[in-house]
Amino acid sequence: MSLFAPGERRIALLAQVAVERSLDRWPDGLTYAVPEALADLRAGERVRVPLGRGDGAVEGLVVRTMPAGADAGVPAAKLKFVECRSASAPPMPVQLVELAQWISAYYVCPVGMTLASMVPAAVKRGTGTVTRTFVDLADGWEAALAAAKRVTAQQRRAVDALHAAPAAERPLELRALRERAGLGTDEPVKRLVEAGVLRQERRSSVEASWRAERALVDAAPALTDAQRGVVESVGATLGCGFSQHLVFGVTGSGKTEVYMQLVRRALDAGKTALVLVPEIALTPQTGGRLLARFPQERVAILHSGLTASQRNQQWNLVARGEVRLVMGARSAVFAPIPDGALGLVVVDEEHDQSYKQDQMPRYHGRDVAIRRAQLAGCPVVLGSATPSLESWFNATERRSSALHVLRSRAPGLRLPTVQVVDFAEERRRFPDRRVHLLGPTLAGAVQETLDGDGQVLILLNRRGYANYIACADPRCGWLMRCDHCDAGMICHALPDAAGGAAGRFVRCHHCQSEQRLPRECPKCARGVTVFGLGVQRVEEELSTLHASLVPGDTMIRIDADSMHDAADFHDALGRFGRGEARLLVGTQMIAKGLDFPGVRLVGVVNADTALNLPDFRAAERTFQLVSQVCGRCGRGADAGRAIVQTFQPEAPAIRLAAAHDYESFAREELALRRRFGLPPWRRMARVVLRDADEERAREDAETLARALAEAAAGDRGVDGARTAAGVRPAVDVAGPAPCPIARIADRWRMQVEITAPGAAELGRFLTASRNAGLLRPGEAMAVDVDPVALM
Repeated sequence: MSLFAPGERRIALLAQVAVERSLDRWPDGLTYAVPEALADLRAGERVRVPLGRGDGAVEGLVVRTMPAGADAGVPAAKLKFVECRSASAPPMPVQLVELAQWISAYYVCPVGMTLASMVPAAVKRGTGTVTRTFVDLADGWEAALAAAKRVTAQQRRAVDALHAAPAAERPLELRALRERAGLGTDEPVKRLVEAGVLRQERRSSVEASWRAERALVDAAPALTDAQRGVVESVGATLGCGFSQHLVFGVTGSGKTEVYMQLVRRALDAGKTALVLVPEIALTPQTGGRLLARFPQERVAILHSGLTASQRNQQWNLVARGEVRLVMGARSAVFAPIPDGALGLVVVDEEHDQSYKQDQMPRYHGRDVAIRRAQLAGCPVVLGSATPSLESWFNATERRSSALHVLRSRAPGLRLPTVQVVDFAEERRRFPDRRVHLLGPTLAGAVQETLDGDGQVLILLNRRGYANYIACADPRCGWLMRCDHCDAGMICHALPDAAGGAAGRFVRCHHCQSEQRLPRECPKCARGVTVFGLGVQRVEEELSTLHASLVPGDTMIRIDADSMHDAADFHDALGRFGRGEARLLVGTQMIAKGLDFPGVRLVGVVNADTALNLPDFRAAERTFQLVSQVCGRCGRGADAGRAIVQTFQPEAPAIRLAAAHDYESFAREELALRRRFGLPPWRRMARVVLRDADEERAREDAETLARALAEAAAGDRGVDGARTAAGVRPAVDVAGPAPCPIARIADRWRMQVEITAPGAAELGRFLTASRNAGLLRPGEAMAVDVDPVALM
């Protein structure tokens, strides 16, 4: 059916287009008319459309098409036409478009902004794209060659080179043909093309230097009975539609081997496998193992540490269906795997907080991976030694996920012995009153391990040198804080600095403002002292205590300040794996999934860094961090030893982590969460309002909280009586209240928390509030659904 619009242009279709703008007034996209010349337009294609009063041309993506007579919400006379298709990026698979629509609705983000975040900027810009000429024998080339008036020796060599080339190698790139035929110029080939003997085509491709190191061992080890049970159980669901699985296995139990066996089955079935890891630090090891196990497969690796050309190259390889094994960090969940090709999704270390995006759209990579598997109709496997309580709840309470358990380490490996050290008692053993970060027990164990030719991991989850900068005179009371945030400044040591105040600076870890470390107190002009914890200070103390540890050589620090890109991670882990470095000291980045048989000792400098934060997930994160880092040792012939320093040795998170008792911790923590109506028993959304004026931020938050509470009361209707009787309401609005960090980058922050019994109820309420104009995410308002941090 065709309709007419102004100017007698025929409307072949209507298209809902998501433009790459934050248009929350039309969160699902704008409706455009499609001219007859584009009547074959389909969802997922990129187009250029006019926008605004000036009709400026902007990029957009077709979310869906509708018949010309469908209700567009506006008169046909007012519809604007799609101008043309855009070649800025390949079409997006329809499943990814549907995924973007789900993310937009659930995480309260305009669909255009969501889609824009799914396609790397390097792909849109075509970074690294080159156009090359390829040549092959034309149809009927023999007759054309016989009819040619004159064939030179060079032309004959070109024809012979193509004829001799295996069919799999043809067509040949023009430069390669010249080399094989010994041609000095393109002229002989050009003449053959004109004579109809050869045909040529021009292809665009993305070129980028690539570096991927294969693991030395590529043979699949024999599975344990427990591993085989998991592989058979999950493997039976391949090709049978969507299913969700949680593999809970102690550190070193062989979860990665289970993943690879399942990947093999998916590949054998002709499907594509998608493997997600939480950090780019893990991609060299995991990528190397995949490359070694599947040498015949081309593996695409996607993460933020790639160069622009590499990202474009890898993305296009996936989009063209040229790879069947895709792995990467959080954003790899948006890999443009063709519709119908995805057969398995694996989310390794599914508990990790880095799967959560901290900018719009604030999606959780694990949950998006589950939704992607649902759309693809394939199994999704979540794996961890310390599952998130949400995943554990889904497997043990809701029963929406199948639970598979690996209780023992792989053959030949033993769980480490964990010793919890009361650091308050340790401090009494020091001969002086200087600041010591390593107690006698840990310092002695480090020396013993190094003397025995073992390797060591030392964890302190705090960047910088020291976290307190104050006046040296305790009577003064001055403490250095950020001028722009309600937070203290952190002292950092300059790279290669010899030490002392001249080699240090201070930085705010929230707004990133920096300045030199002051030499004197601005209040009383006395000296300034730095104290507290920081991984750089641990590095300094280790090099002082152990002469064999040389920073940057035999000892490597791994944190966000020292690792600037993926190559830094790759080099550091490679040197440690080869034994060139004896000790790794770092933040939580060293606690995740690393597998080095030479590690005999793990030391946790302070297990309490996150335990007392005003966040209901503090205990869960502490348990996970301590348990995960302790699991990095004992992966060789020796069982290994872990020493955990703490001022709270009886805290359940620390005590149970040391005992490798996740199930008891989960049982106790879930009981507490249920008592207070916290996730995972209820779903949560956190709305943060920001303003340069403190009073205005408070007023806006109060206005929003009242409106949301009224909407929730209206949504409950007769259920209000149950609320009065002490039963928690379907939707509960709490606040407003200042955020724990009340000001960041000169903007005051107030929060309103919304909880509901489940995702469906929370989603409906957020959608209704969004449609009513109450929730408008942007610079002044952030909406975080299923938040993982409340600071």
